[in-house]
Amino acid sequence: MASFLSIMTLTNLLVISLALNLSLVLRIYVNTENQEQMSPSVISNDEDPAPQRTLLSVSSSSGEDDIDRVINLNQGDPTMYEKYWMMMGKRTTVVIPGWQSMSYFSDVKNLCWFLEPELAKQVIRLHKAVGNAVTEGRHIVVGTGSSQLIMAALFALSPKDGSEPMSVVSTAPYYSSYPAMSSYLKSGLYKWAGDAKSLNKEGPYIELITSPNNPDGFIRSSTVNRTGGMLVHDLAYYWPQYTPITSPVDHDMSLFTVTKATGHAGTRVGWALVKDEEVAKKMVNFIELNTIGVSRDSQLRAAKILEVITSTTEKVGSSDSGASFFEVSYHLLAERWRQLRAAVSNDSMFSLPEFAPGYCNSLQQETQPQPAFAWLKCEDDAVEDCESFFRGHNVLTRGGSKFGFSPKYVRVSMVERDINFRLFLKRLSEIQS
Repeated sequence: MASFLSIMTLTNLLVISLALNLSLVLRIYVNTENQEQMSPSVISNDEDPAPQRTLLSVSSSSGEDDIDRVINLNQGDPTMYEKYWMMMGKRTTVVIPGWQSMSYFSDVKNLCWFLEPELAKQVIRLHKAVGNAVTEGRHIVVGTGSSQLIMAALFALSPKDGSEPMSVVSTAPYYSSYPAMSSYLKSGLYKWAGDAKSLNKEGPYIELITSPNNPDGFIRSSTVNRTGGMLVHDLAYYWPQYTPITSPVDHDMSLFTVTKATGHAGTRVGWALVKDEEVAKKMVNFIELNTIGVSRDSQLRAAKILEVITSTTEKVGSSDSGASFFEVSYHLLAERWRQLRAAVSNDSMFSLPEFAPGYCNSLQQETQPQPAFAWLKCEDDAVEDCESFFRGHNVLTRGGSKFGFSPKYVRVSMVERDINFRLFLKRLSEIQS
């Protein structure tokens, strides 16, 4: 009898636990039919909603309709992922005792001696699950975000005995921080040389290739294609929520970051997959001189986050692995892009890039590219500076001239919190009315 009651008690607990978990998921995964009503000029009723319900809405807050409120869509702070990680609860919680990670060294046998073995393990596991990068035959170099890794790459690829600084180029519109990164230290090793299409100087060079590109979202390849060129592939956005994963990249140097992969910008962890051992050693040397390694605590947190993402991607342990991060994020961005295109299509004042769909091996379906930024053009002839135009409407964007391009373009973050994105759509509707 006691045994029977014990079994019944266990069964009851399991049923209650399942019910509570299901209730939590249903509460967070809201249906678009329950979204706050928006102006018909903002959301088109002619388009079908995304096939999977995602984290689409937030409750209204006081002051949301305040026309004086400034909306900051300049930085690309990936706060839209907050609700997913709230839903995951304590799965990514890391407890670090006071005595742990006290040493500078993580693995003295590794070329990158400050790389946490668990982070290296999870990086390899994640790339295998997503299928977006070759890790075999590569050295993993961890950095304080991809920004430090870019600086380390420039240091490592520039000859120390060169007669003049190495030219650093990227095809416009290029990531707005590349010129500052290449020029800030006024290094004798390298210097910013501008748009890759305009490079007319003979000799070795370094080409920075962002793919998908920041700011316009297109897949990029090298432009110069000249003898003596060294390529650095910045692949911060080569993840399923942003673009179809058609094949694993196989470059000499590929840079990734948890900032755009998972949304954890504050963790400040990125990694490079480097084929050449000597280049990897020089990158490690730069980071050693620059910061004496990378926070071990941050690496442990990043490793746990990547472990959870990989588990949801692999569907490890059936439904217990939780909702797939990349599927949820993909549908969330799909809905945002649908709403933005509906808002822009109502008038000829603005335009957006058009992308060709492709089969995503990771999500196992045809998907549409939907970048983390919208490369918006002001089509009105009276508007010469699109950034200033939006600033006049209390919307902060980043102008095209900062990307080596026309000021008639602005980069608009698509990964901010819901309230800011919805206010932006409302402002677009008001501007065009």
